[in-house]
Amino acid sequence: MAEIKLVRDLMTVGVPTCPPDTPVIDVVRLLLDSGLDAVIVLDAEGHAVGVVSRDDLVRAYAQETEPALTAEAVMSEGVPQIPPDIPLTAAAQLMRDQGVRTLYLMHNADGITYPAAMLSYTHLLRHLAADSTDDLTDLGIKAEREPPLAQFFKRRDEARRRAAGKGSSSS
Repeated sequence: MAEIKLVRDLMTVGVPTCPPDTPVIDVVRLLLDSGLDAVIVLDAEGHAVGVVSRDDLVRAYAQETEPALTAEAVMSEGVPQIPPDIPLTAAAQLMRDQGVRTLYLMHNADGITYPAAMLSYTHLLRHLAADSTDDLTDLGIKAEREPPLAQFFKRRDEARRRAAGKGSSSS
C-alpha cells in the first residue's frame, strides 16, 4: 500500500456545513444520511463558529429539550483544527486530547475562516483496516475532485464576492 502517514494523505476535502438557524432535526437527518459525525455551523458571513456533533445532539436529546432547537443552540463553540502536515498518529492524539472525533483543516480567505477538509475517527480506523489505498477511495484518496489549490481559489473567490456584496449593500 502507498505510504500514508500525514493528515493530508487521508483527509477528505469538503466539509458539511449549515447555518446557525438550521433546525436540529435537519442536522440529525444530514448526519444520519451522510454517515458523518459532525457538521460545521457557519454564520451569515461564512465564518465557522461551531460544530454540531452526534455527541452534542445526544446531549440535547438526553436533556429532553424542545424539538424546535437550532444548530446554534446545541453546537459546541469553536472548531477543532488540524494542520495538514502532521503525522496521523499526532492527529489521533489530538482527537483524544480534545475529546473530539473529527478535526478540521481551516482556510482563511479575505478574513473569512471556513472548513476546507476533515479527518475523523472513521478515516483513522479505515486506514488501520485497509489492505490497499483502493479501500480508502471513498474517503477522498484518489477520488475524482478538483485539485485542492483549485478548490481553494474557488472558495476564496466566493468569499470575496460575498464580502463585496455585503459592502455594497451597506453603502
